[in-house]
Amino acid sequence: MGPAGELFDGKDLVKLPEAEMVKIRGNRIYENGPADVYCGGAGSCGKCRVVLERGQVATEPTGKLTEEQLAAGSVLACTSTVTGDVAVRVPVESQLGDTRAVLAREHRTVTHGSALTPKDLGDLFGDFELDPPTQRLFVELPPPTLEDNLADLERLRRELARAHGVAEFSVDHACLAQLARHLRQADWKVTATLTRGGDGEGPRLIGIDSGDRSAKHYGLAVDIGTTSVWAELIDLTTRQALARESEYNSQISLGDDIITRIVAATKKDGLARLQGLVAGTINTLIDRLVEKTAVERDDIVYLVAAGNTTMVHLFFGIEPRHIREEPYIPTVNFPPAVPAATLGLRVAPGARVLCLPGRASYVGGDITAGLLASGVFRSEKLTLYIDIGTNGEMALGNREWLLSCACSAGPAFEGGSVKHGMRAVLGAIETVRIDPDTLEPMIVTIGQKRPKGICGSGLIDAVAELFLTGIINERGKFNMDLGHPRLRSVGGIAEYLLVQAEQSGTGADIAITEADLDNLIRTKGAIYAGIMTLLGQMEMPVEAIEQVYIAGGFGRYLELDQAITIGLLPEFAEEKVKYVGNGSLLGAHLVLLSRAARETAGEIARSMTYLELSTNPGFMDNYVSALFLPHTDQHAFPSVLQRVSRAH
Repeated sequence: MGPAGELFDGKDLVKLPEAEMVKIRGNRIYENGPADVYCGGAGSCGKCRVVLERGQVATEPTGKLTEEQLAAGSVLACTSTVTGDVAVRVPVESQLGDTRAVLAREHRTVTHGSALTPKDLGDLFGDFELDPPTQRLFVELPPPTLEDNLADLERLRRELARAHGVAEFSVDHACLAQLARHLRQADWKVTATLTRGGDGEGPRLIGIDSGDRSAKHYGLAVDIGTTSVWAELIDLTTRQALARESEYNSQISLGDDIITRIVAATKKDGLARLQGLVAGTINTLIDRLVEKTAVERDDIVYLVAAGNTTMVHLFFGIEPRHIREEPYIPTVNFPPAVPAATLGLRVAPGARVLCLPGRASYVGGDITAGLLASGVFRSEKLTLYIDIGTNGEMALGNREWLLSCACSAGPAFEGGSVKHGMRAVLGAIETVRIDPDTLEPMIVTIGQKRPKGICGSGLIDAVAELFLTGIINERGKFNMDLGHPRLRSVGGIAEYLLVQAEQSGTGADIAITEADLDNLIRTKGAIYAGIMTLLGQMEMPVEAIEQVYIAGGFGRYLELDQAITIGLLPEFAEEKVKYVGNGSLLGAHLVLLSRAARETAGEIARSMTYLELSTNPGFMDNYVSALFLPHTDQHAFPSVLQRVSRAH
C-alpha cells in the first residue's frame, strides 16, 4: 500500500485524499457502503464516476462520460476492473456525503398543507393500552434440595406461576441449553424474558438474565425503506421513545429500486448479500442507539419492522423472485416473528423480530403501518393515503373499506435518470424559484452548501417554475425562441442552466435537460394515474376525497402547490392535506407498544382490496392523459391556469 493510504492493492480498504472510503469487490472499484449509484453496478446510471490518478484499470466502454472526462482519466467504478495498484480520486458529485446529517434534517417549509400534530399522534397512541409483546419478570427461586428436587425448568415454571401467574410457556432451545448455568451463576435470582404469544403459539421463554432487570425492558421500531432505514429505541415499560437514528440502506450498492434488487437476489449469493447489507445497516443504527442512550443491547428484547414487501423478503432472506413475475405473488404477506439472531442482529440473544403484514407484492407492511398510524382505519372521512418515495403506494377508503394500489415512481424522485440528479444530501438543490421577468433562478441547497446537483424536491420545483414562467410548454419542451442565455443546446439536447460551473460545488455546470423533463413527467404521470384509477374504480370524483395524508421520505419535503402545478397530485384544497412524516416508523412504534395495535394492523392488511395496475386498462388511459403539464385536461387544474395566467 502506498504513502498516506493512497493506493489500492486490490484487497484493502483505503482512504483517498478528498474522497470517501472506497473498496475493491471482485477487483471492481466501489465506493464504501451505500455509494451514490442507482443502477446496482450495471454501468447505466453513470453516477459512480471516479478519476484514475495513477495505475491501470480495465474498463468497459460507456456513453455516460464526456470526452473531457475520459481524457482526464475518469472511469465508472462499477465497470472498471483493477489490474494492479492504483490511486483513485472520488469527485465530490460521486460522494454520498454525510447521511446522518441529511436524513435527520427537519421538514423544509411547505406552502400548503400541515403536519400531523403531537395531539393527533397522542390521541392515536391513547387508543391502545400499553401491552408490549414481551414481559420481563423477576423471580427468586429456592435452590434445589434432596427433598425439593424439581428440575431447573420445572422449578422456574413453578416460581413464575406463584409470583406472576405465568405457568404455561414453551422455551427456546438456546435458552434451555444455558438454563442451568444461568440459574446457578445468578444465585437463583433471575429475570425471565417471555413473549406473550401470537402467531398461533402461547408464551415463550426467550431469555434468562441475572438479577432484577425487569425495569430494563426495551424494544426497537424499524422502518426498512428502499432508500433509508430508521430505527427508534423505545422503553416498553414507560412508552418513552429514547432516541432515533437513520442511515441509508446499504442495499443501495446493489441497486436503487426494488426491481433491480430482486434481480440481484437471483444471482449467486445475491440474496445472502442483500440480507446481510440491510441487517448490517440496522446493526449500525443499534450501535448508535445504545451508545447514545447507554441502554445495554441485551435488554433490547423485541423488534417490530415495517417495509414494503420486497424489503421484508430481503430482510428475512426469503426468495423475492416471484414478486416481479406475473401473477406477482409474494412468498408471504403475514410474516411470523423470527429470532433476531437468525437475521444477524446484535440485540438480546433470544430477541424476536416481527414485520408488519402487507397486502400484496407492491403494497406492503409500510402502508399497513401508515394506515394504522394515521388513523385512516377508524376514520369516517374518505381518505387518500399516499406514500411517495422510491415507490408510489397509495390507499383510498375509510373505516368501512380500503382500496390500495402501487405504481413505480421511478428513480427521478431520488435523483436517478436525471443528468445532474442526486439524492437529497448536503449540497443538493432542494428549492428553485425563477424570476418571471428576468428568467433568472434562485436556488436553495440542503445545508446551504455549494450546489452539487438537484434532488427530487428541487426537480419538482424547477419544472413547476419552468412551466409557470413559460420557459417550457405543457409537453415539457423548451421555448428556445426566448433567446435567454440560460437556454441552450448541448449535444443536440435543449437545457436550462441552473448553476454556472464557477458557482457550483463540482466545478461543472448544473442544468435541467429535456430528457430530465421527460423522465419527471413520466414519473408524476404514474402517481397521478394511480390516484385517478383508484377513484375511477369506485366511480368517485376528486372532490369526494375529504382528507389526504402524504407520507414517506420524499413526501416530507414535497411542496403541495408545486406538486399540483406539474400534475403530480390533483387539485386538493390545502386544508384537506396533512403530512404524516414517517408513517411506517410510527406504525411499527404502535405495534411494538401494543398487541391490540398488532391485531389491528392484521385487520387492516386483510381488509384491503388490492388493485393491480399493470393489468388495469383504466390506469394506462389515465397515465397517457397525465403526460402533460399539468394534464391533458387543463380545466382539472384551475388554480394552475390562474398561476400561469398571472405569471404571463
